Amino acid sequence: MTDQSLFDAVDAYFGVLVPEDVALVETRAAAVEAGLPDIAVAPNQGKLLHLLAQTAGARRILEIGTLGGYSTLWLARALPRGGVLTTLEIDPVHARVAADSLEQAGVGDLVEVLVGPAVDTLDRLVAEDTEPFDLVFIDADKQNIARYTEQALALSRAGTLIVVDNVVRAGGVVDASHPDDRVQGVRRMVDLLTDHPRLDATVVQTVGSKGHDGFALLRVRD
Repeated sequence: MTDQSLFDAVDAYFGVLVPEDVALVETRAAAVEAGLPDIAVAPNQGKLLHLLAQTAGARRILEIGTLGGYSTLWLARALPRGGVLTTLEIDPVHARVAADSLEQAGVGDLVEVLVGPAVDTLDRLVAEDTEPFDLVFIDADKQNIARYTEQALALSRAGTLIVVDNVVRAGGVVDASHPDDRVQGVRRMVDLLTDHPRLDATVVQTVGSKGHDGFALLRVRD
């Protein structure tokens, strides 16, 4: 058994803890049918986001990178009554697919999909003095994640959780001269977080159906 087939088998074994209902399956299927890239979180990762949002008591959630709305659905279902989720997507086709799926899943009234470059949208939200978010999930282009992190901090409060996906890059992050600008984007984020005065941070490596990667978990200091 290869490493990847073992990772897949382990994820499948623990899949009994993360059953997908019809809405989740249909959201994934709609993204595939629309030709969106297969880079959404895995079901167990979606459930992790769901549990983190519930544990944090997140009433306001910000997602940077909607894609087909799969992670958005997991997060939206964690909201308490009166909660809201704002998700940012640069591609209008992706945004339309996601909005349709979220409406079909029954959470369309909880989610606002904002279309355009996230850097610009986040700057606008900051300028509008938007009410702080309780949880932020960053799953967009890695070239800009250091800036997204700074912008997310400006939209946060003490105690806000910030989750940044895909930061291990199959171990590429240890290579300071790595030619992939996504890896360099992650390294800039790590430089930003090192001894940051307002953020506590850690990174957890993961293996699974999405290969070897990992996520950063940040908390805004009190």
